[in-house]
Amino acid sequence: MDNTQFLIYLAIVAGVTYLIRMLPLAFFKNKITNDFFKSFLYYVPFAVLAAMTFPAIFTSTGSIESAVAGLICAVVLSFMNRGLVTVAVCSCIVAFIVRLIMG
Repeated sequence: MDNTQFLIYLAIVAGVTYLIRMLPLAFFKNKITNDFFKSFLYYVPFAVLAAMTFPAIFTSTGSIESAVAGLICAVVLSFMNRGLVTVAVCSCIVAFIVRLIMG
């Protein structure tokens, strides 16, 4: 990739990032009172994070068995209202142990 192409890509990414942050400020000058829209905006970050993370779970360990074991551990601990660090560390340990056992 040459420098010109890189600068074009960088300008596009910067423009899109700026628009995503600027458009809500430009369009929503008053406080949002619609309960449905407030609820929708509340859950968008969680949905985006899940959409980015979930596919990577199954390819990160190199084995589907250890990935599923780590996912199950994470889901169970999440439903038990454990903290983010606890869930992440325990699911990584479970995936590592299953990977060692499976060879």
